[in-house]
Amino acid sequence: MECLSSVLGCCAGVAVCALLLAAYKLGLVYQLFHKTDTQSPRHGGESVAEKLGIRIVDTRHEATAVFAADAVARLSGTVGVAAVTAGPGLTNTVTAVKNAQMAESPLLLIGGAAGTLLQGRGALQDIDQMSLFKPLCKFCASIRTIREIVPTMRKALAIAQSGTPGPVFIEFPIDTLYPYHLVSKEFGVKNPPKGLMGKIVSWYLNNHLINLFAGAWETRDASPLPVDIPHATEDQVQRCIELVSRAKKPVILLGSQATLPPTPADDIRKALEDLGIPCFLGGMSRGMLGKNSPIHIRQNRRDALKDADLVLLAGTVCDFRLSYGRVLNRRSKIIAINRDKSQLLKNSDMFWKPTIAIQGDAGSFLVQLSKGLKGHRCPEEWPQSLKTADLTKENTNRVKADEKTDRHLNPLKVLHCVDELMAEDSIIVADGGDFVGSAAYIMRPRGPMRWLDPGAFGTLGVGGGFALGAKLCRPDSEVWIVYGDGSLGYSVAEFDTFTRHKTPVIAVVGNDACWSQISREQVPILGSNVACGLAFTDYHTVAEGYGGKGYLVGREDEDRLSDIIRQVQKETAEGRATLLNVLIGKTNFREGSISV
Repeated sequence: MECLSSVLGCCAGVAVCALLLAAYKLGLVYQLFHKTDTQSPRHGGESVAEKLGIRIVDTRHEATAVFAADAVARLSGTVGVAAVTAGPGLTNTVTAVKNAQMAESPLLLIGGAAGTLLQGRGALQDIDQMSLFKPLCKFCASIRTIREIVPTMRKALAIAQSGTPGPVFIEFPIDTLYPYHLVSKEFGVKNPPKGLMGKIVSWYLNNHLINLFAGAWETRDASPLPVDIPHATEDQVQRCIELVSRAKKPVILLGSQATLPPTPADDIRKALEDLGIPCFLGGMSRGMLGKNSPIHIRQNRRDALKDADLVLLAGTVCDFRLSYGRVLNRRSKIIAINRDKSQLLKNSDMFWKPTIAIQGDAGSFLVQLSKGLKGHRCPEEWPQSLKTADLTKENTNRVKADEKTDRHLNPLKVLHCVDELMAEDSIIVADGGDFVGSAAYIMRPRGPMRWLDPGAFGTLGVGGGFALGAKLCRPDSEVWIVYGDGSLGYSVAEFDTFTRHKTPVIAVVGNDACWSQISREQVPILGSNVACGLAFTDYHTVAEGYGGKGYLVGREDEDRLSDIIRQVQKETAEGRATLLNVLIGKTNFREGSISV
């Protein structure tokens, strides 16, 4: 009897717990203390706008919106935001979100979704969006009630910027973005089943609606949550100070991560100049030392690394860009600092070994290192010897710019001309393969945060979005897109966006009627140019069709190329997006070396 009583008591306890859990899940407990204002015309979209306060700029493709948000994040030092529709709208962003993840850009993607009660029931554009974005984003959430919006947004924005920055995703079912009176019409059951089942269905739908809006408009804390950024310890900095002070031939490799907040770029620049160590700059750090710094080395990186006795990898990763670490001298002391542990030690088990590995912020570390080495400078003969070799290589490449190609213009001459004439405040967006590879070795960003490329993912199609984001952030700056004729096809429609939103940019298209970066290797190996050939298309006419201004530039315009570029700058300053369709010849200049 006692045993039966215990069993019954246990069962009753389980039943009570189950009922309490069900009440919690259905929002019954919350509704006891928070009421629903059924007369309010407000909706969840207001809570999003209150938190973000963003300007709405619509684009012709969802990927462009994400690329633009990526550029805003890089240039503003905060979170870029993109909002797209459900289903195919979100799937169209997958490449751009992955690019932001690999480029370590803090980005918030807001996606629509089917109503909370319709998900999984075959609604229009209803797919499992969360499964798609969980591998790509640091944080994913689906809003289930309006009261969740502000706290979820605060959490997402903090996570996007903390540690290694990256994208986050919040899904908004459509019923969380409309006012009560409209949602109630959709939830209403016109002909509910009779009897007990009908009453249960009607009660469930009504409760779901009440819970969706319960406590929706109560005042909530919308202030930003603290951002967590890892920093080097004093002991780690001191050990690095000792290594650097003993080095005779040190080299710094600066990556995009060094430009992340909270350290201002000007502080990093001063720290590098005080150290006097020769620097190779990559990604967003291009331009960190200005146009003609004596310690900025642009050429012969492999030779410099072979001779260096100390290499400081400041946000630089030993991936394909450093031949997985194989270009590092095994006799060199190596200091590596990176916010991401996996990137910090990439390939260190195979091709290289760090002397000191620090999981921390590269920018603040360089400032600390400079302060600790106050009064100490790298032996001057070392950066001078690298600079001499640097200038020799650049002069050789400059000579190649004067060579005649079989047809059309020499692409190197075009790039040198653009570089010489672009304004000091210009921002350069790189989108392409062969032509852009040459641009990376010729064009000189005038300052920090003035070069935008996709990053490690090598994505084609970033041009339109990056340029849009850059122009929105820096409306008074010239924004130049350097396009290959292949990559242009991905975002040329955004000339419509540039026109509608009055964001005039300049696009320079290296038109050689070919996917040259692919063809250059495919033809010698396979003896075929299949799927590599394009046409000398009238891209300038396409730009004009979208409201911009287009110029066709060929060999007959060679002597007045500078005048054409100045005219383009004038038109753009007057508010018109412009495209230079530059016909360039086939060359033997390989990307990255620009050598015959």
